[in-house]
Amino acid sequence: MAGWFSRGLPSAGIYAGPAAWLVDTQFNYAAVPWVCAHQVPLVPIFALVMVVCSLFGGFLSWRGYVTAAPTPLPDSTGAGRPHRFVALMGMAIAALFTVVILLHGAAGLVFHGCER
Repeated sequence: MAGWFSRGLPSAGIYAGPAAWLVDTQFNYAAVPWVCAHQVPLVPIFALVMVVCSLFGGFLSWRGYVTAAPTPLPDSTGAGRPHRFVALMGMAIAALFTVVILLHGAAGLVFHGCER
């Protein structure tokens, strides 16, 4: 795990952002009966947890971007591996899904689950 912080993982944001959004959306639907019965705003709180997960994936992609060489070494067999491009896409996808999760959380501040 310490290697992930130092070297990064270029594709982490590609998977962490959508996975956090998926879990957040499923939780939002599953928690409606409980939120309506107890009037506890769980949706925004859980959205913040999923935002942290998505941003962590973006952070790992950023670390992968910073540590990847712009061009492969002449004697390496890594020519053609687009680590920097994948890392940029991971950062962008993590940022996009972070905004989407924040919008879902903001809706949880306005709607309390008992609307019909």
